[in-house]
Amino acid sequence: MIHVRPAREADVPAIRDLYVEVYGKEYPHQEVFDEHWLKKSIFTDDALILVAEDTESGRLAGTASVLLDFGAHSDLVAEFGRLAVHPDFRRQGIGKLLMAKRLEAIEERLHVGLVVARVVHPYAQQISLAHHFYPVGFLPFRHQFKHRESFALLARHFGDAIALRKNNPRIIPEVYPLANLVMKLGNLPCDLIVDEESPPYPHGGDYRLEELQVEGFPALLRIERGRTRNREVFGSMRLEYGFFKLSGRHATYYLAKEGDQIVGAIGFTQDPMEPSVNVFELITLNDYAIRFLLSELERRCREERGVDYIEVDVSAHAPRMQRTLLELNFLPVAYIPAMVFHEVERLDIIKMVRLTRLRKLGTLGLTPPMKEVVEVVMRGFTSRMVTPRLAKVVADIALFQGFTDEQATRLAGACSLKEFATGEQVFREKEEADRMYIVLDGKINVSFGTPAVGIGTVGKGEILGELSLLSGSPHSATATAETPVEAAVLTHKQLGRLVRQRPDIGVIIYRNLAAGLGTKLLRSDSSLHQQILSESELLNLTLNLSRKEQ
Repeated sequence: MIHVRPAREADVPAIRDLYVEVYGKEYPHQEVFDEHWLKKSIFTDDALILVAEDTESGRLAGTASVLLDFGAHSDLVAEFGRLAVHPDFRRQGIGKLLMAKRLEAIEERLHVGLVVARVVHPYAQQISLAHHFYPVGFLPFRHQFKHRESFALLARHFGDAIALRKNNPRIIPEVYPLANLVMKLGNLPCDLIVDEESPPYPHGGDYRLEELQVEGFPALLRIERGRTRNREVFGSMRLEYGFFKLSGRHATYYLAKEGDQIVGAIGFTQDPMEPSVNVFELITLNDYAIRFLLSELERRCREERGVDYIEVDVSAHAPRMQRTLLELNFLPVAYIPAMVFHEVERLDIIKMVRLTRLRKLGTLGLTPPMKEVVEVVMRGFTSRMVTPRLAKVVADIALFQGFTDEQATRLAGACSLKEFATGEQVFREKEEADRMYIVLDGKINVSFGTPAVGIGTVGKGEILGELSLLSGSPHSATATAETPVEAAVLTHKQLGRLVRQRPDIGVIIYRNLAAGLGTKLLRSDSSLHQQILSESELLNLTLNLSRKEQ
């Protein structure tokens, strides 16, 4: 029989042995093997540790914790962490039992509960979903184990969290796909406002960067308490906690100084066990200092600190900050509704991450809803790879004639990257179609009928499948990679969302598409004429698609 109870001091050696068995002796966060650290965790008010005991043998079958200092102390946020079940007791429902007991013990003390779950297997995700947590993000390459591992982020709301939530967040378009998906998965009303107009914070100012010393603390504290309103960056600490407490938590502040005057600061922590940084505070007197501090932190982390993962939580009501971070190559990886208290309301938070290099994710064990989140998050990172390459060819593509640089960038943000090996079929004749391909590298052979009759080839800088994209009709030909191919992919759904948000882009695409298809009709073989829509039919389809998206 399994009995779940709070951990006691006498359990410390058994908990340590359980962690060694589950995580391995090479686990980078060695503090969990430190019996003194475990003893402190049992007695602190900032954590709850439960153990599952086999009453017949007296053995410890599992343990799980809740970290109550995960957010700022007034935020009522906790992380449900370190759920570990001994291999001898797995598949007996102990993980679910520990989760249920944690919720029973802690739910009245919380507004938001978070689970950071490994994705090498789906078990923690499944347990969390069964207890009404829902996916809110995906943290690619977040922690260092034997190699960099990615993690799923799930959330659950308690009490008055949603009732206190501030409505109508203002988010940039690049955040919308993830935020919209999260609101749907959480069964929350989608009241998001897409902000296309807010500019990033500007370049400028003649500043120098210094690290905060104790003598600079009072001046910086005066800025924070007297002049900082409408916070845009949030974290688990504040300058007002006190200099020595911040030092004890290994927090660092970079100062922006103009002459002898401090005009701003950015606070962050660096994990001592792995090359990752978390930004928790940004305090400035003017807009120029914001851009300077973020840019310098990103540069120094990359060039001097050897950091390959930088994370910042930004308000979903701060589109200028979102845009600035995006321009510094931070991308949205999580959207957490009602995450933090600010004044009298709870604000949604966007977790944005800067990766210095993108690795292959490898094999992931994902639940279906988590898979949706991963696809949206990783599309953002692959689009960053697509953008500069697409920019090189877009000027020569007839479909995008008339695009500005900004419009080309927005298009690239809607695309994903796809690779095809030599001989691999891109699509088949009569196959259902919902996407087009912009060839970035390689050559594709196009054929028609049985036996196959070659129509031609499509190479770098050319487009394939644009008619099917617009009409949704089955493919009229078969496309096969003649060489290794890399292509930017734009789906019907992604195009519809882009056109709905940016009608100016839609007008250019539809106009050029009509002209391009007219040219194809004139030069195509007579046996294919019936396969190609007339220009008038195309225009009708365009109008119908526009109406549907509205």
